Amino acid sequence: MTGTDHHAVVVGGGLAGVTTALELADAGLRVTLLEGRPRLGGLAFSFKRGDLDVDNGQHVYLRCCTAYRWFLDRIDGTALAPLQDRLDVPVLDVAHPGGPRLGRLRRGGLPVPLHLAGALARYPHMSLAERAGVARAALALRRLDPADPALDGLDFATWLGRYGQSARTIEALWDLVGIATLNATAAQSSLGLAAMVFKTGLLSEKDAADIGWAHVPLGDLHDTLARKQLDAAGVRTELRTRVTAVTRTPEGAWRVDTDEESLEAGTVVLAVPQREAHGLLPAGALADPDKLLDIGTAPILNVHVVYDRKVLKQPFFAALGSPVQWVFDRTESSGLPDGGQYLAVSQSAAQDDIDEPVSVLRAKYLPELERLLPAARGAKVRDFFVTRERTATFAPTPGVGRLRPGARTDTPGLFLAGAWTATGWPATMEGAVRSGLSAAQAALAPLGRHREHPLQEAA
Repeated sequence: MTGTDHHAVVVGGGLAGVTTALELADAGLRVTLLEGRPRLGGLAFSFKRGDLDVDNGQHVYLRCCTAYRWFLDRIDGTALAPLQDRLDVPVLDVAHPGGPRLGRLRRGGLPVPLHLAGALARYPHMSLAERAGVARAALALRRLDPADPALDGLDFATWLGRYGQSARTIEALWDLVGIATLNATAAQSSLGLAAMVFKTGLLSEKDAADIGWAHVPLGDLHDTLARKQLDAAGVRTELRTRVTAVTRTPEGAWRVDTDEESLEAGTVVLAVPQREAHGLLPAGALADPDKLLDIGTAPILNVHVVYDRKVLKQPFFAALGSPVQWVFDRTESSGLPDGGQYLAVSQSAAQDDIDEPVSVLRAKYLPELERLLPAARGAKVRDFFVTRERTATFAPTPGVGRLRPGARTDTPGLFLAGAWTATGWPATMEGAVRSGLSAAQAALAPLGRHREHPLQEAA
């Protein structure tokens, strides 16, 4: 093996790229990681706003997210992003005719699917008949194979309608979970991806849907700790480095051009968004590279509000009967001083709001928070700002499965990673890490460097 063969270049420093770089370095390759931004972490990052440490958006994971949990272990970050002991989601409906009503989605200790039976029986946001209908649909969902290509072409709402799910049931349960995980409503979601989310998260293991989230700024995990582990593994990491071209050398190696230098390598992994990957792919790398341009995107908006006092007692809650979707208390992780409270309102599938001026969003969301949280009505708003990710995720629309490529391209030595690739998962941190693991496995195989897959089920 020549020095060039032994060298791998990973383009992109999000979770997919960091995962790929760590795995390749752990297998003994010399790895260079190139990232155009001044930090690692992709779209799961944090920044400073005055004295506050602000996450660009609220990110959570579930106990069933085995790849992301592996990633946390690999960067020594597990203790900083703990999981709930048991799934418990407060759901507040402010549109109930009798006044605001609080319910909870809380799992029990019985085996699947009975672990949710008690929560469903007590869930006040649906009628008795609707709750019975959910049980029938869940049993039917368990029989689906998310990998069946036929499921990719059907939307989730149509399937739910076949099983008698009312508009209220979809709003109060299926979309409550689905919008947050898929970044789309049931009507806009592939049945295959929706089946994967609900079957894996709610119908596989009784504790699969327990929720975890970072109790520190995301940058502490995905940038600081990740960079520490990359350095320890011997990875050369270059930030603020834009890749301009990926081409073959006359000798058959890969040449990666940046604004500052040209690198030669035997292996290149493009761990960047699909449109950026399309722009860097050399001719012949994919049979139909324009499919990447057909993978749509979906936005996520986060509304950040700093109050002068505590207005929310729970760490988070979900809302019904309001434009507000999910609200999280980020006070401790942000470092907010002197007794105030910092709330992050996470709005997925935010096409209607993503380009609205801050003044419009303030006029919309502050009154809604006062409807949901009576204590906010007398509180002073110290700060109000928004963060927008217009292309936060790929759109999980019906038919997207046939557009998502695997890790291997048609050109030896060139591989793809990113949550938009064919991971079987929607665009989540879990999907991103899985894509990085798959790309590393694919890259190591032709080099004869077998490395055991970290995930038992994918070995």
